[in-house]
Amino acid sequence: MNRVSARALDEAIAWQLCLDSGEATDRERHEFRRWLGAHPEHAQVWQQLSGIDQQLAAAASAHARRALLRGGGVRRRSLHRLSGNALALVLAVGLGLGLLAQQRPLGDYLADEMTANGEHRELRLADNSLVQLNSRTALDIDFDGPQRRLYLRRGEILVKTGHDDPRPFIIETSQGRLQPLGTRFLVRRTGEATQLIVLESAVAARPHNGSVERVVRSGEQVWIDSEHLGPTRAAPVGAEAWSRGLLVAEDMPLPQLIDTLSEYHNGYLGLDPGLDNLRISGVFPLNESDKALAALPPSLPVSIERIGRWWTRVVPAKD
Repeated sequence: MNRVSARALDEAIAWQLCLDSGEATDRERHEFRRWLGAHPEHAQVWQQLSGIDQQLAAAASAHARRALLRGGGVRRRSLHRLSGNALALVLAVGLGLGLLAQQRPLGDYLADEMTANGEHRELRLADNSLVQLNSRTALDIDFDGPQRRLYLRRGEILVKTGHDDPRPFIIETSQGRLQPLGTRFLVRRTGEATQLIVLESAVAARPHNGSVERVVRSGEQVWIDSEHLGPTRAAPVGAEAWSRGLLVAEDMPLPQLIDTLSEYHNGYLGLDPGLDNLRISGVFPLNESDKALAALPPSLPVSIERIGRWWTRVVPAKD
């Protein structure tokens, strides 16, 4: 991104806030067109800022964006007089939009246990089982009936079953039912499917609307939808690494890596669409996303573009 003067950037931000407010007058729109044509630098900074705004706008509706602008306490008639604080305001708006993009379904807030973006939590249950919750996970726990039952609403859990209770231990999702046979395993909800990865011993898996049950053994994985069990395959490398604060990527699509790191990153983290076909292998620290991003350029034709503390994007490397 070519450098522009702080004054031009402040003026462009002020005009963007004014025009995006939905309350700009015809006179203000005319003044904006005059400003845009008054100097080549004005067109340059406006183009750059518009590209940033397109990334932020994807996180919320126009109504929500306008609400955030009004919530920033900026009066429309004084927008064109904003100085250094204008940049801070836009970055704050960007952070707010990022938070909107991370909003949770209402049901998550009704769960017995819930983790926020980038949060891990370990629970010791009444039967001495250990359950680790990955980022953005919602879990219900019901040990009051004839079964020990966990219901995974969202996210991912790592379970090591205890043996202090003779009742069956059941894990359910909206797609299926899992019964561990004295074991350690991962369960992850992704869209309309459930992924089971067995690390030790075995787990019996059955889709809710299917009649076939299959025993998945150590080192194996299976995907489950509400009707079917997918084929049993080898478990992915480093599937439980997140419990130690790491992400193991083995020929992973770059968009998947960025999506995962974004859950642990403060502010907006995006990827240029032209890089969607890139893949990467390596071990990345989840809780230090800046270090993880710094490891990308030596391996891939990318660079890291930042504006302030709250806006980061992975873009093609410049020749």
